This record gives sequence, C-alpha cells and structure tokens, in this order.
Amino acid sequence: MIESATRLTLFTLYQLTVAFGIVMLPVAITLQKFGVTVPIRNAIEATETAYENATQK
Repeated sequence: MIESATRLTLFTLYQLTVAFGIVMLPVAITLQKFGVTVPIRNAIEATETAYENATQK
C-alpha cells in the first residue's frame, strides 16, 4: 500500500515538473538570450529517475 502511494506521488510530481517545464519554456528561452540558464531539465531528470527507481521494485 505504501509503495503504491509512493509511486503515485512520484508520478504526480514528475507530471507536475514536466508541466512546469512546459510553462516555463518561454521564460527560459528569453533568459537564455541574456546568458541565464534555468535548471528545469535537472529537476525533470531527477523526478524521472526517482519514479523509475520506485517502479522497478
């Protein structure tokens, strides 16, 4: 039961992170023109890895 809740929570967090990345894309492109990078990709990869690790058990 706890594993199911953990997987569901991680999946939800992953989906929210992807959605946030999509919403922030125009801002990230604008900031990139000024030499500033936004580490959204790192957050998406971290949540993806956590979800994949949870589903392999």
